[in-house]
Amino acid sequence: PYEESRRYRDFMGWEMPWYSALPSNDELLTGRQVGSMHIVCYLREGDRVYETYWTTLRGVEVMDYDYALMDLTVYGRQELWEDSPSGWPQTMDAPPEHPMRTNGRPIPQWSRIEEGRSDDLTPGS
Repeated sequence: PYEESRRYRDFMGWEMPWYSALPSNDELLTGRQVGSMHIVCYLREGDRVYETYWTTLRGVEVMDYDYALMDLTVYGRQELWEDSPSGWPQTMDAPPEHPMRTNGRPIPQWSRIEEGRSDDLTPGS
């Protein structure tokens, strides 16, 4: 939900404005698979909004460096589609505690919690 996202933006100290496209969701996703991962870019000029770019699934992957870095390692992504030698790990299960998290929190949140910022994202917090 937008309001919760905005509170998270404020918690993280980000200043770039965020906008919700949810009221126009049906029109914006016409002809596209709803529930699929999309990146869509818009340009607003006065009262007009232009869609300048969109991609989905594998097109989004190139913006996520996690996969590119995993592809450089000896074990790769450890995905079932990889042609890996017998006995090499191939699991899609996440480890119990992600190595880039402490107490379930990603690194960018650590300093905010140490500063005493509230991470309560409920309305009115």
